[in-house]
Amino acid sequence: MAVKTTASGKMDKRTKEYKELKDRLAKARAAKAKSSAPKTQSTLKKTKSGKVDKRTKEGKAICERMAKARKAQKSLSNRLKRLFR
Repeated sequence: MAVKTTASGKMDKRTKEYKELKDRLAKARAAKAKSSAPKTQSTLKKTKSGKVDKRTKEGKAICERMAKARKAQKSLSNRLKRLFR
């Protein structure tokens, strides 16, 4: 299949071959997007600004884990580890 080109060397968009090529590419992109869609859906409720809603059960659990991590970060053993890196 010989694709016609313009004077500048680009593919001529008016030809039948170019239009068929664009159709195939669009189908391939759609198939790829469909196959690479995220498999799991997050059930976290979010606020209008996009942050996790802290009033829900999951939000409270997240806050609890973050507080625990912050507390552990300030522990004496972790301070010594950071000091002697």
